[in-house]
Amino acid sequence: MTFDAGVHNVVNPSGVTGGTLRMARTDDFDSLDPGNTYYAYVWNFLRLVGRTLVTYRPAPGAAGRELVGDLAAGLGETTDGGRTWTYRLRAGVTFEDGTPVTAHDVKHGIWRGNYLLSGGPTYFRQYLGPDPDAIEVPDDRRIVFHLREPFAGFDYLAALPCTVPVPRHGGDTEWPVASGPYRVAGYRRGEELVLVRNPSWVAATDSLRRQLVDRVVVELGVDGRVVDQRLLSGAVHLDLAGMGVQPATVAAVLDDARHADNPLIGFTWMYALNHAIPPLDNIHCRRAVQYATDKAAMQAAYGGPVGGDVATTILPPTVAGYEPFDRYPCGPGHRGDPVAARAELAAAGLPDGFAVRIAAREDRLKEYAAAEALAASLARAGMDATVVPFRSGGYFDRYAGVPEYLRAHGIGLVMFGWGADFPDGFGFLQQIVDGRAIKPSGNHNFAELDRPEVNALLDEGARTLDPDARRALWARIDRLVMEEAAICPYLYAKSLLYRSPRLTNVYVNPAYGMYDYVALGVREGDPEHD
Repeated sequence: MTFDAGVHNVVNPSGVTGGTLRMARTDDFDSLDPGNTYYAYVWNFLRLVGRTLVTYRPAPGAAGRELVGDLAAGLGETTDGGRTWTYRLRAGVTFEDGTPVTAHDVKHGIWRGNYLLSGGPTYFRQYLGPDPDAIEVPDDRRIVFHLREPFAGFDYLAALPCTVPVPRHGGDTEWPVASGPYRVAGYRRGEELVLVRNPSWVAATDSLRRQLVDRVVVELGVDGRVVDQRLLSGAVHLDLAGMGVQPATVAAVLDDARHADNPLIGFTWMYALNHAIPPLDNIHCRRAVQYATDKAAMQAAYGGPVGGDVATTILPPTVAGYEPFDRYPCGPGHRGDPVAARAELAAAGLPDGFAVRIAAREDRLKEYAAAEALAASLARAGMDATVVPFRSGGYFDRYAGVPEYLRAHGIGLVMFGWGADFPDGFGFLQQIVDGRAIKPSGNHNFAELDRPEVNALLDEGARTLDPDARRALWARIDRLVMEEAAICPYLYAKSLLYRSPRLTNVYVNPAYGMYDYVALGVREGDPEHD
């Protein structure tokens, strides 16, 4: 095994069965209900228990971003430009008690998650509207979605956990009734979750999963430092959260990096330049800020290259539509280009620079340190930048996400990070660059960008069925927004994951940015002889 081997390859491939897969987590699940959860690690984990209409191919590298049929026999079918989508369920899939899974159960799960619960994404409600008849079930094996407007990326929605079937006559429980290879055997909130083999799972109906281990045990509420200690000692096999080891453990993991992976996690760390805050309403001022940014210093705030790769595009490499380019080259080693910045200041009529305020979350130590590094780099180009501290709580609904608050306090730069609910350019870009998405509170278009060409391209992309054409549209939007200097991306986020040498079939699924939990097995014995 070598460092980063699990990013593009399967480490320790094996068909060995038996044993217990042990995980640990610093907190509890937000919810085990597939219609009521919004954490990526839970979406990944629940694939052991429940089957969605479609899912991401269980594979490392680019193949892991491909959507394939899961509960459905294939991807959705549309004949009217993306307004109506039909899925046909596989035969022979049952719940853990042997009851057949029907399209009615899928509809019930989607309806609960989008209209009755509040903890998960509600894209189905957005595109279907309030009418339950917008989800049609012609028979037990077909489910048809009638959208209010075309959406070419609907298969991404069909991969969301709310499409896990829920027995419509079985009543609700605090965890899903299994349709996958494992069922919940016990759950003590904040303490432990145990999965065991689902005896009603039929491998012939599920080519994406295997039933390698006998049990999965998740320890909950474990201090993060203790999780790392238990990982390195072999007491547990992986950290369920999938966000990497604690800062204090990084050096120990890198000392023997054979058992570590450092994948991109699908987030971009960036800051927005608000068009409504003078003098950032002048494009040359925004471009001056872009050129002056010392991205290498901001990367150092996240621990150096292990924390992420220097970013020059809004879309990260894990999202469909990413194309590499660098509109604002920031000098050798991404250290900033004060000369180019001062030229832009002169073009703006402000050769002596200007003052600007930066919003950042002080309890997110890396983000705050990056904001301080940004302020220092702007000062070298003649701009007087002040970092304004906020706490994470209320950052989006009371402060940075409230345009009137930013205007009232003259805050022109907003630090934030962004990932998508699905790895497609629409899912990543729409909330942060669409002028129609600007909200009085909870706003994420921090730049208050409202460019008609960008808005129109988002609409065109939502209607475009051809995936290559759709990707090209997302790339065009990325370039347009960078041309406007509305957002400055500085880091494609990465995590440092430790994989136990006893794990088999280990790889990072890029759709989740962490190890693919449905593939894992455990090999007992001396791991050094693997």
